[in-house]
Amino acid sequence: MTTLDNSPARTRTAGQIDARGPRFGAVITTLVLAATLLTIDSTLSVVLLAAQTVVFALGSLVGLQAQPYGIFFRTFVRPRLAPPTTFEDQAPPRFAQTVGLVFAVVGLVGLLAGVTVVAYVAVAFALGAAFLNAAFDFCLGCEMYLLAHRVRGARSASAV
Repeated sequence: MTTLDNSPARTRTAGQIDARGPRFGAVITTLVLAATLLTIDSTLSVVLLAAQTVVFALGSLVGLQAQPYGIFFRTFVRPRLAPPTTFEDQAPPRFAQTVGLVFAVVGLVGLLAGVTVVAYVAVAFALGAAFLNAAFDFCLGCEMYLLAHRVRGARSASAV
């Protein structure tokens, strides 16, 4: 989980999302990527990975509001849950979508080029990151984003 405020009556501000949404998306991503690995070197694996690549691309390039898993969460899952009490900035999960997109594109290129070892490795890395978020609420891409911002801030401060 990224920068969160667990205060009970917290209201959402611009650029913030229900913190449960990205984790829900990570569960679906984990299932899709696991199925991709189990069917690697088949037409089904190409279709699954291509679909996941589109999901990552929408989340990364358009925004989390356009990501299909997020739309499903907001439309069908969140109305059945208690109101959200924890919100987070959407920038770290969106960066995580970009990282996932890179691995998915590399995996897809590996599959299409017939270099299955590249596909296995790329999909396995993306699966590992998605599983960490789904099972342990630890967003690796989000942590990378926050670390980069801390390093950038430290460099800015030392340059002054």
